[in-house]
Amino acid sequence: MRNLRTDLAVEAREIYAKESNGNPEGVEYNEYKIGDVNVIDVKITNEIGERNMGKPVGTYITLDLPEFAHYDGEVMDEVSKAMAKSLEGLVKLEDSMTALVVGLGNWNVTPDALGPKVISRLMITRHLKELVPDSIDEGVRPVCAIAPGVLGITGIETGEIIRGVVDKIKPNLIVCIDALASRKMDRVNKTIQIGNTGISPGSGVGNKRMEISERTLGVPVIAVGVPTVVDAATMANDTIDLVLDAMIKEATAGGKFYEMLKSIDKNEKGRMIREVLDPYVGNLMVTPKEVDMVIDSLSRIIANGINIALQPALDLEDINKFLN
Repeated sequence: MRNLRTDLAVEAREIYAKESNGNPEGVEYNEYKIGDVNVIDVKITNEIGERNMGKPVGTYITLDLPEFAHYDGEVMDEVSKAMAKSLEGLVKLEDSMTALVVGLGNWNVTPDALGPKVISRLMITRHLKELVPDSIDEGVRPVCAIAPGVLGITGIETGEIIRGVVDKIKPNLIVCIDALASRKMDRVNKTIQIGNTGISPGSGVGNKRMEISERTLGVPVIAVGVPTVVDAATMANDTIDLVLDAMIKEATAGGKFYEMLKSIDKNEKGRMIREVLDPYVGNLMVTPKEVDMVIDSLSRIIANGINIALQPALDLEDINKFLN
């Protein structure tokens, strides 16, 4: 599993189950639907599950986007409501408590601009609750947000910026949005993952920065992410696996060629592919050509999901009136 790059808990479980012919110990799995949205809960319950999955103990909720989610406004709203329902169990706030939303990523790079785009569509209320409290309904929760950029732009660790903001405004909850990396191309831009274990910015593209979590900040952190890229070496590895499987089917069982194909170490093959590709393409990540339109629609879906979850006293129509 260490040779296969993925930020998705559901994929990590699939990889383990395939390699070990069984479900990983210390991991609970539940699949269900919210409306037409398929939802998968993966709970890592102990240290054994943590070792097996390569991810911290906690809850990881995966929503699969329905067909036409990027084109149909009604489907977008349905996914937003399903996301809000999934967030409800993780958002433990009273009406007076403050939520800080952090949009991670580089706004100059489209596949990494999801976080900042979500921030631009949020219902921000903290300043209104402080400055004009009489004009805001009592049930409206104070929400503030920041898009801190990336180390290459600011020269400051993202985690350090967030820690400074947290120390100043003392929020009761942090929600982080970031772009992730997927193991499979068919999950790119089609899956939303929600977790309560925090996040390490840049980890999806092999550029791991300071961890943003309750352990480092002293505040509960919910991470929301979408895989917007896939590793080129992973795609090459999958292609070769398909070729090998086809050749094994055609080879004569028991023959030397058949035995040679069966004996190929897939982990060793993965390492070899990375070594061969590195001088030519380096750490190449791949994203679909329609990524501009997709990031725009995903930012709307996620922003509304967060808005609904953080403002339970309001419905989506009220939120849209506020934003417009």
